[in-house]
Amino acid sequence: MATVNLPKKSVAVNPLKQSQPLGAALAFLGLKGMMPLFHGSQGCTAFAKVMLVRHFREAIPLSTTAMTEVSTILGGEDNVEQAILTLVEKSKPEIIGLCSTGLTETRGDDMEGILRQIRKRHPELHDLPIVFVSTPDYRGALQDGFAAAVESIVRELPIAGEVRSDQVNLLVSSAFTPGDVQELKDILAAFGLTAIAVPDLSASLDGHLEDASSAVTSGGTTRAELREMGSSVYTLAIGESMRGAAQILQDRFKIPFEVIPHLSGLGAVDEFLQGLSDLSGVAVPAQYRRQRRQLQDAMLDTHFYFGRKQVALALEPDLLWSTTQFLQLMGAEVQAAVTTTKSPLLQDLPLDSVTIGDLEDFEQLAVGADLLITNSNGAAIARKLKIPLYRQGIPVFDRLGNGSACKVGYRGTMQLLFEIGNLLLEQEEVRAKH
Repeated sequence: MATVNLPKKSVAVNPLKQSQPLGAALAFLGLKGMMPLFHGSQGCTAFAKVMLVRHFREAIPLSTTAMTEVSTILGGEDNVEQAILTLVEKSKPEIIGLCSTGLTETRGDDMEGILRQIRKRHPELHDLPIVFVSTPDYRGALQDGFAAAVESIVRELPIAGEVRSDQVNLLVSSAFTPGDVQELKDILAAFGLTAIAVPDLSASLDGHLEDASSAVTSGGTTRAELREMGSSVYTLAIGESMRGAAQILQDRFKIPFEVIPHLSGLGAVDEFLQGLSDLSGVAVPAQYRRQRRQLQDAMLDTHFYFGRKQVALALEPDLLWSTTQFLQLMGAEVQAAVTTTKSPLLQDLPLDSVTIGDLEDFEQLAVGADLLITNSNGAAIARKLKIPLYRQGIPVFDRLGNGSACKVGYRGTMQLLFEIGNLLLEQEEVRAKH
């Protein structure tokens, strides 16, 4: 069991973590016709919008209740009401995702009561789902907000129905990219299973041109699909942070579930495909048997460069777990592990210790490592320490293709192997030259 070192500093220096509202907004962006709405000041929303635009290089729909000093003191009910009515009139969303912020959480607005009163005054809003999630940005991190949003979605929108033997719920945590979600959907389809992915970032933030501009998300999980989740035969929760949402579906609809912490690496993918074969009654398709052989060959080609390498990580808990398992599988050693928030996974990491901290802690712990893995904010540290950086997590603003990047399944694991392996190979060639 790893020792979890809690932060002891009174202030974060060079912060690693992103806020809960940002994570919730990211989850909401995986629903079709969605408009995320931040109940807070304009600055909170602008910061999150800029972060997502830089990472995905896409237009991001995001709105705000625009709280001011006066409305913060007197109460924000009028701001929430006016924001919802304006969105309905101008943007015509199919769903509104309402996120609180540190400002309104500190004030203590009764959001559920406010929403009841607004619906009472405006019967025309009766059929419009407004999913509220409590996301104070002074607590938790992006992963917590993302998970809380998914829990609110599955608590409010699915309804009971006749069980469909070929339909499964696919809950995907913030550790996985739109490209990852698409790969998982393709794998499930190959077994004859229809997946309702929540959130389905592969249909909204995968990077594609639409025929016409839209004020809300143009792709993602539809309202009809969200309603049908109660009819699924099984729930696959990809990432430990999705356990809570899967448990809600089990409590509401008696749907059994399995939590799969990661899907990078030979053993993890083997178990996943065997589980799908058992669930569907379909043998593992030939294409994945061939991909498995390709991955085996890739592991043989690259393991020379991974063996005994010292790697320092600074990632969200679900992504930290996945990356640690992958690196150790290839013979690398994790020199330092820094993360953003508490998680049941941390104590089970096969490491001596893990630190909940910031990029200053990461810089101090990473001295002497062969490779750094964190988001783009670690680039300055990499230059200072003269250590290669592999960019993972959010934000990655100095590389292209974040929407289509894939690290799950046999193909995704091969891609991860080659990208990291090439960095390590290049480093070895530089050392040999000198």
